[in-house]
Amino acid sequence: MISNAPPFWWRKPGWQAYVLKPLSSVYGWIAGKRMRREYRPSVDVPVICVGNFTVGGAGKTPTAIAIAQAAIAKGLRPGFLSRGYGGTLDVTTLVEPHHRAKDVGDEPLLLDRYAMTVVSRRRIDGAHRLVEAGADLIIMDDGFQSARLMVDYTLVVIDSVRGIGNGFTIPAGPVRAPISEQMRQLSAILKVGDGAAADELVRTAARAGKTIYVAGIQPTLPGRLTGTPVIAYAGIADPDKFYRTVESLGANIMERRSFSDHHTFEDDEVADLLDTAAKRQHSLVTTAKDVARLKGAPGRAEELRRRSYVIEIEMVFDDPNTPSEIIDAAIENCRTRRLCGTPAK
Repeated sequence: MISNAPPFWWRKPGWQAYVLKPLSSVYGWIAGKRMRREYRPSVDVPVICVGNFTVGGAGKTPTAIAIAQAAIAKGLRPGFLSRGYGGTLDVTTLVEPHHRAKDVGDEPLLLDRYAMTVVSRRRIDGAHRLVEAGADLIIMDDGFQSARLMVDYTLVVIDSVRGIGNGFTIPAGPVRAPISEQMRQLSAILKVGDGAAADELVRTAARAGKTIYVAGIQPTLPGRLTGTPVIAYAGIADPDKFYRTVESLGANIMERRSFSDHHTFEDDEVADLLDTAAKRQHSLVTTAKDVARLKGAPGRAEELRRRSYVIEIEMVFDDPNTPSEIIDAAIENCRTRRLCGTPAK
């Protein structure tokens, strides 16, 4: 995963993209071949993959959480499977309260608040660990292009403002594998937001007979920010989206501090944020992922964690039945393909 995507990826193709296009052709060929891998190991429970076409945040994690919540409401026991990007543990691990972001990554810490979560470099090992722990439905947060595990339903999330950027494959653009191959293998697309950048791709998917779902992001915040001068800081794939959310809640952003995706905060960065906020009498506001990375970190990280407003994100589907429909389809596909048993209720 590329943690700090170059800005030209998200603009109309220019000279940088065209210079790198030959490398993109090679990368795309390899990525497409990997996705076409015939043999994929499987487990005897339904597997849902929540992925995206491109590098960077599109809303996978809140989507995965919404599906897990729907599964719990249906009487199932879901488990999240994550690669644990940003963590140092290289063994299959069931996330527990004592783990920190440096161990398992920031996203698994968020996911574990809702359902059991396993991080594993090898998807099949992680899937087996979840089944051993009692999961009867596995939700993969990312992993669509890796083709390392048999998946029963793939939901690809696309941001309606960013779309697929310049449309080029890595390294000339943000696309992870040839769109034609991704389109062939996905089950449905979830368009997030009301922008127009994803519309052409959505129309192409609809003509190919793919299911299209629509959702929006609803931010929640303990307390009020209306009229409050804030320093907004974020180490995520699309910090501009976060800043727009902060402004939508009525805050006055006096300063933006953007860091690379999954950024590990250094002591001097933490101290500077705290001291600047105190000197200017501004509040601090950040994302749930950033706060997760501050948990248990040395120095004044815990102070920054306590003093920061945290904006949580909830995925709200236009049709509230969407997550349940996805789960039912995955269960049916699992029975058809692998003779999976009926999940316990």
